Amino acid sequence: LIHMVESGGGPMQAGRSLTLSCAVSGDISGRDCMGWYRQAPGKEREAVAAMDGDGRTTYAGSVKGRFVISRDYYRDILYLQMNRLKPEDTAMYYCVTWGKLTAIQALDSVPNSWGQGTQVAVSS
Repeated sequence: LIHMVESGGGPMQAGRSLTLSCAVSGDISGRDCMGWYRQAPGKEREAVAAMDGDGRTTYAGSVKGRFVISRDYYRDILYLQMNRLKPEDTAMYYCVTWGKLTAIQALDSVPNSWGQGTQVAVSS
């Protein structure tokens, strides 16, 4: 089993930055692909960013150039740096894993494990 706990969410003004963290424990490998999903009210969950075992990263078109995914392998923490936030970024953000998939494959695949989520609310 993999246990993931997200933190760092909250209210933020548009144009500013916010960093989400995901503490990972359990049956996880540094070779596993990990990333973030989000779900806004009334919308389906969508993949936001992924980082695979080779360090490759992929981003949804809506966040590319603004969000940065990174991983601290020593501390077992996954991060999502969200810059130049927009109101449309408002959503529940989930830390997820895709097993041995590549970052490219991950964004089009259903994650294997999910965290409980952390709420992000961006006001204009």
